[in-house]
Amino acid sequence: MNRNHVYEAGVQWTGNTGSGTSGYTDYDRSYLIIAGEKHVIEGSSDPAFRGDPDKYNPEELLLSSLAACHMLWYLHICSDNGITVLAYSDKGLGTMKVCEDGSGLFTQVVLKPNVLIKEADKKELAISLHDKAQKMCFIANSVNFPVVHEPTVKISFGV
Repeated sequence: MNRNHVYEAGVQWTGNTGSGTSGYTDYDRSYLIIAGEKHVIEGSSDPAFRGDPDKYNPEELLLSSLAACHMLWYLHICSDNGITVLAYSDKGLGTMKVCEDGSGLFTQVVLKPNVLIKEADKKELAISLHDKAQKMCFIANSVNFPVVHEPTVKISFGV
């Protein structure tokens, strides 16, 4: 089995308003995210950095990548442990610090998974499996800041 996986994705800047980057306020921060034949995602910088608030920014994409990776591992691990997940949502919160020189870094991400399961007797196990999902998540293992989980697990009665 091949243990290495290679991913290819690119960006294409679409923000040249006629004079390129001749001045800080002379260009748009819009770009396209392109990965093979998949749907193109429109991106921009955060509005705080002259970006378009209607487009995804890199910080939101990082946060959603962490949440999606955690969710996919969690679903896998629950399935392996006989836990039937009926619904899953997450609304994470990332904290980014802007440094004196204008650079920035994330200092923490808090994911808040909200899970609905079928088996009432497995609620505690379902909560604990978030730790294992954290350890398995490829994206969380690749970042240099803490990724914290504050899960909520509810039982579905009548399903």
